[in-house]
Amino acid sequence: MRGRVLTESYTLQLYSTMLVHLNKSIGGINIYIKQMSFKFPITFFSARSGASRSSKRVEPSTCAKCQKGEIYTTLHTKASAELEIKRSKFIALAAPVSDEEAAFNFLNQVRDPRATHNCWGYKIGDMYRFNDDGEPVGKAGRPIHSAIVASGLDRVMVVVIRYFGGIKLGAGGLVRAYGGVASDCLRDAPSCLVKSKVAVTLEVPFDFLGNIYSLIQSYQVANLEHEYDKVGNGINYIRFEVDFDEVDMLELNIKSSCSGQVSISRI
Repeated sequence: MRGRVLTESYTLQLYSTMLVHLNKSIGGINIYIKQMSFKFPITFFSARSGASRSSKRVEPSTCAKCQKGEIYTTLHTKASAELEIKRSKFIALAAPVSDEEAAFNFLNQVRDPRATHNCWGYKIGDMYRFNDDGEPVGKAGRPIHSAIVASGLDRVMVVVIRYFGGIKLGAGGLVRAYGGVASDCLRDAPSCLVKSKVAVTLEVPFDFLGNIYSLIQSYQVANLEHEYDKVGNGINYIRFEVDFDEVDMLELNIKSSCSGQVSISRI
């Protein structure tokens, strides 16, 4: 299934003996490793707008590093594709990346020093780069980048490894080979819609805990925390993250359901 968002069910027990079942979204974890240095040149440009990806069914996920109010489609998992033309073998490897450091880390992980060429391209928001790694200028990295733009994906790195088979393909052949295998790699890869989250803190009187949990279970809240009354004033602190495009409606519903007795703050 494309665009699956992993969820887990858990049960919270309130002191009022009420059991409430919630779904808690599990966001991705990005691992950042010190950027590696590379000896080949890098071409830097400003991003252009890409085509839409409306043909793929996707579901929302948590964005760990996106800006407030941001929404985009990216790969759900790593993907690959292979193509053989006139005894030359082309292997495309793609991955979702959160930033430039993650893109170069992926390149370092998959590039093969035994290969004839390790060409690549990525798009991360308003920034993209590509590299021909020894192929004729504009005949490898640029087609890879064009394939990413055409896919409608963002925050994606694609590396195409070529093992030369002894027969030259010509300029047009190289463009079709690199662009084609990159397109094949992204076309059928699972994708997911990513939305930025807003952190919310609620100060809830004990009598309204049931109202709050009954209300927020209809939203895709993440990182839910509950700090029970510790000083005897009857106030509980509930913290969670919710999609940026749902926080306004949630706040209105909380105020209406709890007669304005619940304090709401955003971070």
